[in-house]
Amino acid sequence: MSTTTAGICFAGSLVLALAVVYRPLGDYMYRVFTGTTHARAEKVIYRLIGVRPDAEQTWGVYARSVLAFSVVSVLFLYGLQRLQNHLLLSLGFKPVMTHQAWNTAISFTTNTNWQSYSGESTMGHLVQMAGLAVQNFVSAAVGIAVAIALVRGFARRRTEHLGNFWVDLVRANLRILLPIAVVGAIVLVAGGAVQNFHDPHTIQTLTGAKQTITGGPVASQEVIKELGTNGGGFYNANSAHPFENPTTWTNWFEIFLLLVISFSLPRTFGRMVGSNKQGYAIVSVMATLAVLSMTLIMWFQLAHHGTVPTAIGSSMEGVETRFGVANSATFADATTLTSTGAVDSFHDSYTSLGGMMTMFNMMLGEVAPGGTGSGLYGMLILAIVTVFVAGLMVGRTPEYLGKKIGSREIKFAATYFLVTPICVLVGTAFAMALPGQRAGMLNSGPHGLSEVLYAFTSASNNNGSAFAGITVNTPWYDTALGLAMVFGRFLPMIFVLALAGSLAKQGLTPASEGTLPTHRPQFVVMVAGVTVVLVALTFLPALVLGPLAEGIH
Repeated sequence: MSTTTAGICFAGSLVLALAVVYRPLGDYMYRVFTGTTHARAEKVIYRLIGVRPDAEQTWGVYARSVLAFSVVSVLFLYGLQRLQNHLLLSLGFKPVMTHQAWNTAISFTTNTNWQSYSGESTMGHLVQMAGLAVQNFVSAAVGIAVAIALVRGFARRRTEHLGNFWVDLVRANLRILLPIAVVGAIVLVAGGAVQNFHDPHTIQTLTGAKQTITGGPVASQEVIKELGTNGGGFYNANSAHPFENPTTWTNWFEIFLLLVISFSLPRTFGRMVGSNKQGYAIVSVMATLAVLSMTLIMWFQLAHHGTVPTAIGSSMEGVETRFGVANSATFADATTLTSTGAVDSFHDSYTSLGGMMTMFNMMLGEVAPGGTGSGLYGMLILAIVTVFVAGLMVGRTPEYLGKKIGSREIKFAATYFLVTPICVLVGTAFAMALPGQRAGMLNSGPHGLSEVLYAFTSASNNNGSAFAGITVNTPWYDTALGLAMVFGRFLPMIFVLALAGSLAKQGLTPASEGTLPTHRPQFVVMVAGVTVVLVALTFLPALVLGPLAEGIH
């Protein structure tokens, strides 16, 4: 079997598995967020944090709850890092530097998990478990909660209430993320991922040689990484390390974990708004963009025009030989289409156009299928923009799911879309304008620009991966990228919740002959087209100066 054929089979089996899981997992999440019965463990948590679970919240209260929880999380995680030398299980590590502790606290709280350090040599076990691993769960749950609040805005009529953030947060963790993580961790341990909790310990590697490693809950962190986004992982080589990702089939399983929740949430959306066809339309847009992206990145990596790649039939630089080019390209595509940041190959060593695709995936807004929860609400924002554009064409007020998209709603949607490009382009411009920050680039010329552009694209979109040649562990980069993560995460969430509140107050507008059907193939094509056009208009000049210029050269 040729490399290309094997890669197609690898990707095709992922598509099949995701299609099989779409309905049962989506229906299960629908029951999680619409059920009225609280589990005993959940009731205990509500009493401990002083929450009345049956009390509904307006969008403003919901947003303040999101922000309050996140601020406390940042402070707690920052404190853990700064005080780790006084804590149990510190492994003798010193306190994390101030600017790096700030960056890491922001990074994990915003579900970015960008890491400018090697986990095994910087963080003790307690910080890894009580800080980073906890945020892998709860920050992902925050994204799911905001997405569900927006869906309620579409589903509800003439109300100011969008549910209860604390209930959504607890249920997402205890009923969705934690059970999948437990099962996934067992699967990875069975596949050979290391699961140990000791000081430096000698173990047998996959090759039979003995190596000394720093102990830690590696398998658990790996599955949490794929579900809740963890950029650098326990080992800085991430999923290219055999202790974290031992075989081809564990590589396949990790990619599946990257995608499964985000690709199943449209089913939950369809159930909640009372039309499964609407869910199929949204997931079809996601799938269309994902398949196109995966096809292009695999083509660029397998058939690049460079002399050496042409001679050997692919671009092997920076690729783990256990997985090969095609499977690594699939992983790179999945991790940048979602807000995961895990990698099993070195993106900085990709071909110019292959590296461009990893950036372009994030520039899409990570909506194909996007982050855990954030992908769904990002795609719904793009659907609103699409019906607004269609409404302008026919000269009538646009509607989506029975809700009118007026000036207030489109302002929220447009502002949502503008936040991330501003963070990316302004941050990149400052970094390139300051000589001291340009010195952090490993390469000069277009590829050096690509390293900086990738860093701010990853941070602003809460992805966490990197063109790892760039040196970012400096006070300036830690601060600037931290700000990009904060603004890129929470400003869009505020606009999403404000939009949800505006939609929930409306009644139902009956469909008429002038209403655009939003469950048909032409709408799927329109949303995909609007998404690509918006990204091209925003980022094409920067891509021309970076990876496209490198490719031509």
